[in-house]
Amino acid sequence: MNNNLMISKIELNRDEIKDFKKYPFNIEIIKNFKKLEFKKNVTFLIGENGIGKSTFIEAIAIYLGLPSEGGTQNFMFSTNNTSSDLYKYLKIRQDNKPKTKFFLRAESFYNFSTEVQRLAEKDGYPELYNSYGGNLHEFSHGESFLKLVKNRFSANGLYILDEPEAALSPTRQMSLLCLIDELAKNGSQFIISTHSPILISYRDGEILDLNDGFKKIKYEDTDIYRVYKSYLDNPYQMQKRLFDEYS
Repeated sequence: MNNNLMISKIELNRDEIKDFKKYPFNIEIIKNFKKLEFKKNVTFLIGENGIGKSTFIEAIAIYLGLPSEGGTQNFMFSTNNTSSDLYKYLKIRQDNKPKTKFFLRAESFYNFSTEVQRLAEKDGYPELYNSYGGNLHEFSHGESFLKLVKNRFSANGLYILDEPEAALSPTRQMSLLCLIDELAKNGSQFIISTHSPILISYRDGEILDLNDGFKKIKYEDTDIYRVYKSYLDNPYQMQKRLFDEYS
């Protein structure tokens, strides 16, 4: 166990849940969940679409006092509250207090950037732009993502990321990987939900497969790696199989 981690264990208070047939407790990974222990500074949660990755990682963020649409605990905005009540039934062991914490969510990043702009220009906090590398709306999606990480993330922080690759090209994903490595070496902890074969290749990370009950899995054994490798090794043969099968 890494004694420098901010979060070391997550448990589900199952006795307090009245009905496992109701959302989100009817999701398979939640229905069968008991506890999860973290052992490394960087943990990846992988699994198929609809498995419940975003629901689970969102619950962690909300439990920690972070807004469901992203940001620090100081960003209590909401444009469309669709979060579940899962966070109310979690028990998270926090061994060390982070210097800062942040929830970065690809699907609502535009809303977060708009809130930063509103606070800076309408509420009189122009210094916020210095914290985020400028007005995030003035950059491409990928550029603004990386600017936020470079300018807002710091050592000894706790960072919850939900599918950050959605905004990034492969080369930009490698740039993010470098930033993650630097921050992890300086005491930060990351919990990342992702489909990216680049991100999960991180040599010092741990991959947990939600398709198999949060089981630890090697990079080369993941469906992400296998599917990408099979396709890239012979894309035209793969297309022939796909198109013939579905024609």
